[in-house]
Amino acid sequence: MKEIFAEAGIEVNSSNRRRLDRVIHQMFGIGYPDCSTTWRRLRQEILTDPHKRRGFVSKLKSAIR
Repeated sequence: MKEIFAEAGIEVNSSNRRRLDRVIHQMFGIGYPDCSTTWRRLRQEILTDPHKRRGFVSKLKSAIR
């Protein structure tokens, strides 16, 4: 995930970590406390496909700013 945040120009720290987590959960439409499902989908669907990865990074940038 560090690479994804770096691509998006986002520095993860204690003040924004929870917000980032919530935003990513919302992007996948998965309830906030269900972390394992969210991260599994991210690894399987996004990180393995360069096109989807670029789209995810773009959406993440927009959602955070």
